[in-house]
Amino acid sequence: MDTLLRWRSQTLNALTQMDSLAALALRLYLVPIFWMAGTQKLAHFSDTVIWFGNAEWGLGLPLPGLMAFLATATELIGAILLALGLFTRAITIPLMVTMLVAIFAVHWDYGWQAIADAGAPFANERVLAATEKLDRAQSLLREHGHYPWLTSSGKFVVLNNGIEFAATYLIMLLALLVWGPGRYFSLDDHLIRALTKRARAHNKSVS
Repeated sequence: MDTLLRWRSQTLNALTQMDSLAALALRLYLVPIFWMAGTQKLAHFSDTVIWFGNAEWGLGLPLPGLMAFLATATELIGAILLALGLFTRAITIPLMVTMLVAIFAVHWDYGWQAIADAGAPFANERVLAATEKLDRAQSLLREHGHYPWLTSSGKFVVLNNGIEFAATYLIMLLALLVWGPGRYFSLDDHLIRALTKRARAHNKSVS
């Protein structure tokens, strides 16, 4: 019985450590994504406001100046807090809101795929039609361009702009909301430990 309990305790401890590593990996993955998105919005803020407000070729959101400011601030502050592991669960909520807005206001009409690939699951008519266009473009480049040089940094693709990336980031943020930041490189963990230690010391002094 003691062996079973010891094995259970060791297994739970190992799983806790794996959870912390997974949470750290998610945080480190998301930090540059939100930082780049926020800095790009900030660098072209007036254009961002116009895009947020324009109903014909933009998002058509009300109060575009305020919405652009909130989106930019959320992404920049979110990237910093995720890097520090500070207020992690709290910041995932507004970040998830930005991803939901991106999914339904920006990418929804284009289907799932971010990159057009007719052989991938969920290929819609737009993706299937992109195959012929890509083949034609590659043919022109082979005929009139230095194709090996043009593709030396990677093959040409057609951007489909579907919800794939935004949905993936949303799921990663949801995992952080459930798991928290983990133990590693996390100010949240240090704060919780300090508060727990203070509460125990207080309870001991009272008793």
